[in-house]
Amino acid sequence: MIVTDDQIREEITKAISEHRVMLFMKGTPEFPRCGFSARTVQALQMAGAEFAAIDILPDPRIREQLSAHSGWPTVPQLFIDGQLVGGCDIVTELYQTGELGRMVAPAA
Repeated sequence: MIVTDDQIREEITKAISEHRVMLFMKGTPEFPRCGFSARTVQALQMAGAEFAAIDILPDPRIREQLSAHSGWPTVPQLFIDGQLVGGCDIVTELYQTGELGRMVAPAA
């Protein structure tokens, strides 16, 4: 199956719209492939977040299209309610202040 850049863009947009908390990372939550992705997953888990994740490693175009979509050059990238929150440092800081837990809490 040949996947086009447009299809990758559509999948990114669809994932962000279908999942309230969406993480683009290197590897999977069970097997992160970089320290930043691992720390981001850990912060989300400790904050009690239910989240979906997409591994950007299988195709370099995923990262290209993701960064074009978000305007953010690095991975991981966390989206909540369709909005880019940021990467590892921002997510870690939000977790430490308790803000992440409030952001990922199920909507009342």
